[in-house]
Amino acid sequence: MKGVILAGGSGSRLFPLTSVTNKCLLPIYNKPMLFHVVESFVNSGIKDILLVCGGNAAGEFLRVLGNGEEFGLKHLHYTYQSEPRGIADALSLAEEWADGEPIAVLLADNIFEKPFDKAVEEFESSPEGARIFLTEVENPQAYGVVEIDG
Repeated sequence: MKGVILAGGSGSRLFPLTSVTNKCLLPIYNKPMLFHVVESFVNSGIKDILLVCGGNAAGEFLRVLGNGEEFGLKHLHYTYQSEPRGIADALSLAEEWADGEPIAVLLADNIFEKPFDKAVEEFESSPEGARIFLTEVENPQAYGVVEIDG
């Protein structure tokens, strides 16, 4: 399975910090937020990764992540989203690279506490449809909200 990391947003809620860099390159504890996301994929068995980045700091992703060697990757692939036009637009940039294979998608500002290798294995054995990871929060109105029916 291939992994796609979406990091093309503008980070407007973190301005003025994001006037200098992409929010995913800001540190969370001892490393850039994006490192946590790449590690989530690698620790879950996904080692073919495409990073969709954009904005003024797009070149910083290459400088910070390089070819992914620090994470045990042979290659880290990049594509550029010229404007933040949403998740569907960002994913359209990954279509040719995915080449019809199943993909896992993580937003670059989502951090997982544990690997999700079991979910990857389940999806690979039955790749129809999609799997979505959700977490319950006290104030969902501050986030994108998924309504579950039933």
